[in-house]
Amino acid sequence: MFCLSSAIYSQVTPAEYKAIDLSPFLDATHHWYDITDNDKVVSPVPNQPKYKPTQITAIADNILLYQKNNGGWPKNYDITAILTEEQKDKLIAVKNDLHTTFDNGTSYTQVEYLANVYTATHIAKYQDACLKGINYMLSAQYDNGGWPQYYPLQKDYSRCITFNDDAFIGIMEVFKNILDDQPEYAFIDAATKQKIRTSFTKGIDCILKTQIKDNNILTSWCQQYDEVSLQPAWARKFEPPSICNAEGANVVLFLMKINDPNKEIINAIEAAVTWFEESLIKGIRVKTIPAEKTVYKFRTSSTDRIAVNDSLAPPIWTRYYEIGSHKPLFCNRDSKVVYSLAEVDRERRDGYGWYTYKPQEVLNKYKVWHQKWALK
Repeated sequence: MFCLSSAIYSQVTPAEYKAIDLSPFLDATHHWYDITDNDKVVSPVPNQPKYKPTQITAIADNILLYQKNNGGWPKNYDITAILTEEQKDKLIAVKNDLHTTFDNGTSYTQVEYLANVYTATHIAKYQDACLKGINYMLSAQYDNGGWPQYYPLQKDYSRCITFNDDAFIGIMEVFKNILDDQPEYAFIDAATKQKIRTSFTKGIDCILKTQIKDNNILTSWCQQYDEVSLQPAWARKFEPPSICNAEGANVVLFLMKINDPNKEIINAIEAAVTWFEESLIKGIRVKTIPAEKTVYKFRTSSTDRIAVNDSLAPPIWTRYYEIGSHKPLFCNRDSKVVYSLAEVDRERRDGYGWYTYKPQEVLNKYKVWHQKWALK
């Protein structure tokens, strides 16, 4: 364990190293600057400066600053922002406010970044913070193998086992990299690695158990599941229980990375590929068009989205399909289900990803995977 003090946040010219990929933090960064969020401890100041991607220890010190005492992180901040002294003081003051999460690419992304920083610098505080984050992820797992969106558990839908925004799969990717002996995780001790191996096995079991079987045929996955019954569940009011092709595709892409998959994993992938082939939509393109600037409760919009006929458009999928009918599904903030993009209120129509190309990534990789593993 290590003790954080304000000394590590003093302004000095940061050393520069080879840049570490910051793309996993883009969604959180966007939310900090552009989305109204009453849970923010600090908000950006006008023209907030940023560290360069090569200033990895300064960025890592920000990550330590945001890390809570339980080892997890809050969501929706720009980890590259050069914080004011006032912003730093506010963050230090709420270290024991454990509103920590895996939503919007949080916690597992910080763990990965810290592992890379420690490997590049061998500075002990980054190793300590990384291990603390790994233990947070291990602690948050349900006995059935799934992960909630928030831990400690909240009283709302965030208790559900969550595939949305790669909460579940993001953790599993980190654990797989550790178990595969990726060099950035060479410092992980044997006891921790064994805990990760047990957790990973439970996670795979949960993934297989939650694949939606509709009309006795395996399809894809839902965004979220009841943490007890493992049945598809509502998340936000516009996110209904359904067959979800965006998050489902990411589940399959992860499963396809597993070396020497067992029969259950092979069957799950094969069934999902069949579903993606059957549920693709031809001749539709989604266009973003200018619209009157409108200020909503959570965001400001100056565009709209429409689905147009286009015979040259590549295959596309809706994010949601109705369980039972397999009809493309959409939803408003009042939880009213509709069956076309045009029926969605503009704030949600323009502010949510109702269509996806993600299953095409699965189909593009499928032939090589099939020849390597399914035909063995």
